[in-house]
Amino acid sequence: MLQKIKITDFKNRAGTIQDIQLTYQIFGKELGTAPIVLVNHALTGNSEVTGENGWWNELIGIDKTVDLKNYTLLAFNIPGNGFDGEASNLLTNYKEFTLRDIAKVYRSALKYLGISKIAIGIGGSIGGALLWEQAVLDPDLFERIIPVAADYKATPWIKALSKVQDQILNNSVNPVADARMHAMTFYRSPESFDSKFSSDQIQKSGIWGIEDWLEYHGKKLENRYTLAAYKLMNHLLSTSDISLGSGDHLSAASKITGDIHIITINSDALYTANENWDTYVNLSLIKKNISIHEIRSIHGHDAFLIETSQVATFLDPIFNTINKQNEKNKHSTFRSR
Repeated sequence: MLQKIKITDFKNRAGTIQDIQLTYQIFGKELGTAPIVLVNHALTGNSEVTGENGWWNELIGIDKTVDLKNYTLLAFNIPGNGFDGEASNLLTNYKEFTLRDIAKVYRSALKYLGISKIAIGIGGSIGGALLWEQAVLDPDLFERIIPVAADYKATPWIKALSKVQDQILNNSVNPVADARMHAMTFYRSPESFDSKFSSDQIQKSGIWGIEDWLEYHGKKLENRYTLAAYKLMNHLLSTSDISLGSGDHLSAASKITGDIHIITINSDALYTANENWDTYVNLSLIKKNISIHEIRSIHGHDAFLIETSQVATFLDPIFNTINKQNEKNKHSTFRSR
């Protein structure tokens, strides 16, 4: 069930004060009865991470990697992503917001819900970048963070892609569909396209299979996603910067007290593996509780949604450690009585 929190008089980084409508969903154990797992969605994702239409069903559910028998799973919708279907909650002043602003909105929501500690935070793509922002904003909030196919800064490359997307979204006749087609070219990889369309043939409609596939994804998103939401989310992607402009990302990240488990993708053309490995190597010199895992795939950035068995292989030991610790704590509590 979609639940709502109204954050009143929120002041964004541009100085504008307005009310923010935040929606969220809770899965698994009742809030306050189990360790909390926070899942941050990707750019066109939402809070429906599991269930009939869940976008991460392979990993989250009963007897799955994130076992809902053992955890309370919390998923917010980034304000303005349109998932609630309320046009009045869209953020048309999208360029006034940064990803740090969204982290502050989440902080207010967690306070409202009475949450001061989260066992694990997981985020994919922009959701992982948001996770970095949250962890730097509140260094003791997470026991562990798992940014997947993400980084703690928007590189010039990401800003360039976001700029082209913004131009399409503001100038195209079919902005959402056209921007999505462009995005699919950097969400995947040349090898992924070659594999999928190795024997590309002209379709009955007179276009190549790859063209038909791109148009399909463009129209599919156009049917479920608003222009205002796309403009906002694309803009937020370009604002990721845990240093808040100082350029000293390492000092900011070093304040995070919890464990950091980076998951990167060897063929990612958005948040490149080289950037993630640099983050890991440099941060590991000043912070010991950090690790990195690499998904091996031809499918580019989208591999974190495609190669779920590899993601599960990396996540299973982390969740098993928590499960064992919780079981130990239960026995200790029982004995103390």
